[in-house]
Amino acid sequence: MNMVLNLLVGVQMLTALVMIGLILIQHGKGADMGASFGSGSAGSLFGASGSANFMSRTTAVLAAVFFASTLALAYFSHSRPAGGNSLLERSAIGAPAVPASGAQIPGAAAPASAPVAPPSGAAQIPAN
Repeated sequence: MNMVLNLLVGVQMLTALVMIGLILIQHGKGADMGASFGSGSAGSLFGASGSANFMSRTTAVLAAVFFASTLALAYFSHSRPAGGNSLLERSAIGAPAVPASGAQIPGAAAPASAPVAPPSGAAQIPAN
């Protein structure tokens, strides 16, 4: 099961990186409109620019793969037992249990209260 999760995370990361790269190198639609004013081809300004090219179709396929791997990771992480080995669960294992009575935090100083008078007959040390 752990190998499947690692494979899904790898697929998700790879598709995300390739998708980022493809999106950054694609030609924007706004550049076609700006070029149409100077070049005289106003067909792309008012009409459809044609069918999708290879890069936009590849981006759509990668987005579908990314979405499917995200859903699979969410399903597998939800179906794991409660005592799994996630980072948060491992850090909570070593933490001390907090009593429900609202007791003090271990290691914290006692709350400041009214000064306690020394017992009668004890020597008093003057404060500086």
